[in-house]
Amino acid sequence: MSRIQEYFDALARKKRTALVAYLVIGEPNVAESLDCARAALDAGADVLEIGVPFSDATADGPVIAAAQYRAMQQGGSLPAALEVASTLRRHCDNPLVLFSYMNPVVAFGEARLPAVAREAGLDGLLLVDLPPEEGGELRAASAREGLAVIPLVAPTTSLAREARILAAGSGFVYYVSVAGVTGSGSAPLAEAGRKAAALRSRAGIPVVVGFGIKTPEQAREVASAGVDGIVIGTEIVRAVVDGKDRAGRVKGVADLVGRLRRGLDQ
Repeated sequence: MSRIQEYFDALARKKRTALVAYLVIGEPNVAESLDCARAALDAGADVLEIGVPFSDATADGPVIAAAQYRAMQQGGSLPAALEVASTLRRHCDNPLVLFSYMNPVVAFGEARLPAVAREAGLDGLLLVDLPPEEGGELRAASAREGLAVIPLVAPTTSLAREARILAAGSGFVYYVSVAGVTGSGSAPLAEAGRKAAALRSRAGIPVVVGFGIKTPEQAREVASAGVDGIVIGTEIVRAVVDGKDRAGRVKGVADLVGRLRRGLDQ
């Protein structure tokens, strides 16, 4: 069994909803990204999405897009994200997922990445602009390495298209709550929770919901529909941005993740 499957199975036995945390490597710099990642895990995050910064972050709202732009100027990159993953893996057993757009992956080498990612201790790749028809070489190499290629399903995805997406994916499904960008203030979260829970029976693997979840109350609302996990990205990035110094940024992330964890566990 993969670490992702084992972890979600263990959470299900405990009737616990997974808290998936996303952050940008390089915001405000690579070293502090590592500190904030550790803080998120220590505060109760179950799965960590390690964000590779990219200049044309089309799926992301202004908070994350701006953070990615700054991160690239501070050394944030795919190799830096792999180094962070490798360091984290020496100290945690949580599933670690590399979150990226395809451009950095193509530049790094699609056939090369899965082996390097597995060596770094990563468990999956979440590539937001990889359609199921593409990336054959990457998918084959990932399968050989036991690395999940996590699919994304949107509210606008047809059932026929969904089937193709799921057939090409593994690990867990990322259900996008709204046809928009990250950090959306108008995501229909209750509806997203219901649709994601229904998707779970068709997918046969865990389903998590992301985009637009900001508060413990919203996280609990989505979780109550029966989804396997919720994703927090923009608010964690915002906590990093708002921190006055290194200690403040680490504390901001830890406090936020702690509140969300308690909210989900109520």
